Amino acid sequence: MHELSQPALTVHRAIPQAEGFDNTLALLGEGYRFIGNRCDELGSDIFGTRLMLKRVVCVRGEPAARMFYQPGRFTRKGAIPPTALTLLQDKGGTQGLDGEAHRVRKALMMRLQSPEQRARLVEIVEAEWRAQFWRWARTRQVVLIQEAQAVLCRAACSWAGVPLHSADDMVLRTAEFSAMIDGAGAVGPRNWMGQALRRHTEQWACEHIKAIRLGAPVDPDSPVAAIAFHVDVDGEVLSTEHAAVELINILRPVVAVARYIVFGALALHQFPEWRTRLASGDDAALHMFVQEVRRFYPFFPAIGGRVLQAFDWEGLHFAKNDWVLLDIYGTNRHPSSWSDGEVFRPERFEGGAENGYNLVAQGGGDYAHGHRCPGEMVTVEITKATLRLLAAEIAYEVPPQDLSINLARMPTLPNSGFVMEALRPAR
Repeated sequence: MHELSQPALTVHRAIPQAEGFDNTLALLGEGYRFIGNRCDELGSDIFGTRLMLKRVVCVRGEPAARMFYQPGRFTRKGAIPPTALTLLQDKGGTQGLDGEAHRVRKALMMRLQSPEQRARLVEIVEAEWRAQFWRWARTRQVVLIQEAQAVLCRAACSWAGVPLHSADDMVLRTAEFSAMIDGAGAVGPRNWMGQALRRHTEQWACEHIKAIRLGAPVDPDSPVAAIAFHVDVDGEVLSTEHAAVELINILRPVVAVARYIVFGALALHQFPEWRTRLASGDDAALHMFVQEVRRFYPFFPAIGGRVLQAFDWEGLHFAKNDWVLLDIYGTNRHPSSWSDGEVFRPERFEGGAENGYNLVAQGGGDYAHGHRCPGEMVTVEITKATLRLLAAEIAYEVPPQDLSINLARMPTLPNSGFVMEALRPAR
């Protein structure tokens, strides 16, 4: 008799483990470099550890990004600490949904980022910057991060259909959105401040949604109208609270672009030969420059996911509900994708070097079906428009200041916020 053949056993290799029982303090101390440091020590682009006493697998690099952004493989639920989730997305937002619910809500968010909507937003941003330049002429010195956040807050609210009618309202909304962004990666007072101010923003957003539903005048083509009357996967309009969350989720990311603007201004200061090229209106050069800003400078350090269904990848086994962190900062600099990744060189993007997985500044993969940020194209266009104006329409000096970037602070900026003085129209 012949023996029945037995199915081959799948042999899985072990995931390398970082030293130490729990590395939460190391993460807080090393910030953006935490995952990369351990990958370099272990000679592996994947390792396991504990953060906040919970097991986590950390990965970096283009292959890892392709694995991570496979549609239907991960959920964001339970993958982001609640203190960050409530500032970046909050419950009921698109990024926290999966399956058909995510598809329907993501379609709404993609409509709000159509080419026509992007063009209208960028036009408003440019008008706001020119008005700000006029105010700068009467000012001895400005801090760019503060100025950019105020400009983008006014522009975002005007574009969305919830304009700010008073200076006090503008200051308050700008402070709230800025605190949410600044507190998202923090533990302690910065996070507490963001949480406290977010509650004010939610109340403000709820009031707008309620007023529109009760018949307050609104442009029917505005983003706030689209959100207020959106019919979700269950056939019902969004609850007031969830509609308010989505309104905040299209406003706050616009204000967050201020950070890329500051990094872009820093790059113009550090690499002044690019200023003339950007001022000339060379759109190809401008696009390369902005993409390199997004690759090179630190935005958010990592993104988390929970495994929806067990799968194998490169001889490794991932069980259902495993927690995985993709290193955004390290993937954007990984030597297998970027030669001289620690060098700022916009020319690397000539002809298009990004493929959706090697540059993951705001996520990777497919916009329509995955969890990639639908506002990424808006980010690029706003940053391009602003840097073109800074290069061509305003002259300024950069006084001595602390322009170092603390990579242990998440999210980070040049320590000074980028101070500018002797502001005047460009000749």
